[in-house]
Amino acid sequence: MSFASITFLCFFGIVMAVLGLSCIGQIASLARGRISEVRQWLLLAASYFFYGWWDWRFCFLMLLLTLSAYGCALKMSKGEQSKRLWTIVGVAGPLVILGFFKYFNFFLSSFGAAFGIQDLGTLSIILPVGISFYTFQSLSYVIDVAKGKYVAERSFRKIALYIAFFPQLVAGPIVKAGDFLPQLEQNRKPSWNGIQSGVWIFMFGMIKKVVLADHLSVFVDQVYATPGVFDTATIWMAMLAYALQIYFDFSGYSDMAVGCAKCMGYDLPRNFNLPYLSKSVTEFWKRWHISLSSWLQEYLYFSLGGSRRGNRYVNLMLTMVLGGLWHGAAWTFVAWGTLHGAALCVHKLWLKAKPRRGLGTVGNVVAIVLTCLFVIICWIPFRAETFGLAWQIFAGAFTLHGGVFQPYMWFFVSLACYIAAMVVAVIRSKKKRLEKIEGFYYVGDLKRFWPLTLLLIVIGLTLCLAYTGASPFIYFQF
Repeated sequence: MSFASITFLCFFGIVMAVLGLSCIGQIASLARGRISEVRQWLLLAASYFFYGWWDWRFCFLMLLLTLSAYGCALKMSKGEQSKRLWTIVGVAGPLVILGFFKYFNFFLSSFGAAFGIQDLGTLSIILPVGISFYTFQSLSYVIDVAKGKYVAERSFRKIALYIAFFPQLVAGPIVKAGDFLPQLEQNRKPSWNGIQSGVWIFMFGMIKKVVLADHLSVFVDQVYATPGVFDTATIWMAMLAYALQIYFDFSGYSDMAVGCAKCMGYDLPRNFNLPYLSKSVTEFWKRWHISLSSWLQEYLYFSLGGSRRGNRYVNLMLTMVLGGLWHGAAWTFVAWGTLHGAALCVHKLWLKAKPRRGLGTVGNVVAIVLTCLFVIICWIPFRAETFGLAWQIFAGAFTLHGGVFQPYMWFFVSLACYIAAMVVAVIRSKKKRLEKIEGFYYVGDLKRFWPLTLLLIVIGLTLCLAYTGASPFIYFQF
């Protein structure tokens, strides 16, 4: 059930209607003060229905991971020796499950290739949608309890809802227990302010996905399928188009997730903040997929020793290589993570060698351009299905040659939209005297005529311009 579908809109409308009914005074009084628990059970049922829409068997896997996290966290309170044992079980169990479903065939084929064994065979394994995301959430809860950050939650309902909450279930943001569980202690419910904020944010995400990203996918897929047919200029347009496509696609999903949660009274963390305005790769990872980068830093990089134990550069490289592998069971993703890890190490060395000082306007522009160029080039192995195809794209971009020149209208439209958004963000950040340029969500009061009119126009344009072909969210495969 994709966010960008009539089916989901009907499903979400029913969920909001049921939650709205629970706000009525008489029904709330019948619940005798337990209305918050009732709403949470309703959301939990809706979340499992949402996830089971893809394949009902996936629900049992998510339930197993939930039971593991819940049970192991409770067992940790029985003493230090018990704590170590159940921490290992609570971390190793989900990793084994994730490794089997996502990486078993990859490691099997890689082992066979390394030792020249041709016929090891593979298993027909269906990859459960979103498994990487909710596995990381269950792991973060267990690790935080083990570290003593939180006391183990005794309510199974709250842990189950934390892991299964449907807006962020299949493609993030990856929510930490400390950001979500405290909200379950409050009487969260739909409110007018939350609904109008959520609708605006959801619509911005919808535009990014169905109007911009999906149209760009047509051009990108065509060029990446047969790169040898196109000339150098077209290949560069396709590389830039993919950088925009993956941003609009993934940040669009994150916006829709944040919007849905806000409509229901819950707050999810922002996942993107104008990443292509970054002046370094380090800054890029503070603006791109923020929930994943912070997760990797806190639970992997720091666990390896960070900059305190061992070699910080080895720890950083290992973190990014594993982060690349998290995205997919292919060596191309490992290569993508390795490139980013190497760039982060180089930047750390640069900061160590050079005193920190302002770059000036020209220096900032050059830094942004170089960082953006590096990120765009790194997207080549991320998007290409094989190293051979990645090399064709790379060679086609850096050797002048003829071929079909194919300018694509939606590339220029999307680029103009992104540039306009960055300009507005820069102006607003300067007016607010912010040290760092921040993206924003426009939130208009829907009780007023012009904001409501603008929203209706936006909805109308989205319906008219939406791409009608089947184009699933990119991060559903991870």
